[in-house]
Amino acid sequence: MTAPEIPVFRGSFTQQEPISETAIEQAVAVMRTGRLHRYNVAEGETSQTNLLETEFAESLGMSYCLACASGGYALHVALKALGIQPGQKVLTNAFTLSPVPGAIHNAGGSPVLVETTESLVLDLVDLERKILASGAKVLMLSHMRGHLVDMDALMQVLSDHDVALVEDCAHTMGASWNGKASGTYGIVSCFSTQTYKHINSGEGGLLVSNDEALMARATLMSGSYMLYANHDAAPDESFFDSHKYETPNYSGRMDNLRAAILRPQLSALSENVDRWNKRYRVLENALAGVNNLHVPPRPDKELFVGSSLQFLVEDLDNSDAQTFVDTCAQHGVSIKWFGAPEPHGYTSRFDSWHYLDAGDLPRSKQILSELFDIRIPLSISVSDYELIGNIIAASLRSVRHRT
Repeated sequence: MTAPEIPVFRGSFTQQEPISETAIEQAVAVMRTGRLHRYNVAEGETSQTNLLETEFAESLGMSYCLACASGGYALHVALKALGIQPGQKVLTNAFTLSPVPGAIHNAGGSPVLVETTESLVLDLVDLERKILASGAKVLMLSHMRGHLVDMDALMQVLSDHDVALVEDCAHTMGASWNGKASGTYGIVSCFSTQTYKHINSGEGGLLVSNDEALMARATLMSGSYMLYANHDAAPDESFFDSHKYETPNYSGRMDNLRAAILRPQLSALSENVDRWNKRYRVLENALAGVNNLHVPPRPDKELFVGSSLQFLVEDLDNSDAQTFVDTCAQHGVSIKWFGAPEPHGYTSRFDSWHYLDAGDLPRSKQILSELFDIRIPLSISVSDYELIGNIIAASLRSVRHRT
């Protein structure tokens, strides 16, 4: 039998769309003033960072927002502002990226990893088991790769056991569950504006909450000094009075240049969600019907953002899985495999995080051994995603043909 012929894709999976002319003009205007620091403002001026915080909080219907140096920094400060104590247990997903357990460790907490399901969301049965076994009172929920767990069922479990929720929304800016925006469920929620996220400033983070005391502490921790009155999307100054002498400065502010770049992107987010999801559906359809390849279904209640797509392949051993990844790459398609024995690029899994006690996670280990991941950049046309799907399917058939 002749091996299947595989087409070639010539585009790039790391090329983002250019920053808009409006954003460039706003950035240049900031640079012309020289006032890049968020607290360096002229009389009567509102800084770009302050404006971004107000606009982002309003877009979610939240009271408060804090712009930070990175998404990981926002996660760290969220936990510290929540009052995490040294050694305190904090629940989180076994399937996530390393900045999430890293933030828990950085805050002095001890991560407790919870199994994932074949739908790539938190296993609520294992969550309840781990709550009871660990006594943990905080869950840092990672909406990993944009997959939303049943948020109604989750909130019931957390309410039953008096567990506070911190949302990691790095992959769900613009998403919602049953009409309620991702990031509005937790006592505090964090977003990323790193290059490969849904709005792009290279690095950056946004922290939102409706809790006055928590936001006062987070703002002080971010490095406001005694300039917190310059924050419009912040609690009344009275909430700072009881914390300003006791709260350390962890210095992780966003600057006006990045905020200027982000503000026009925020207004385009809804349109871009539609553009991502069109590409996602074309790629998903191109993979439909491939033997033993499974794309997790998206629930009806989930408005997702298809900036990446994940699929599981059941019948490959480690050697064949790596050959599959290599074959796709040779034909221009970059996919990542979470089952690889060594971390690669941004992709790692819990058993490579030796600084924590991962525990026994057989279900997650099995699922990740079969899991592949592909970015869906908007810089690639909708029609090209059919070609990309065909390359993935043909590469998989080629590997199976050899074996």
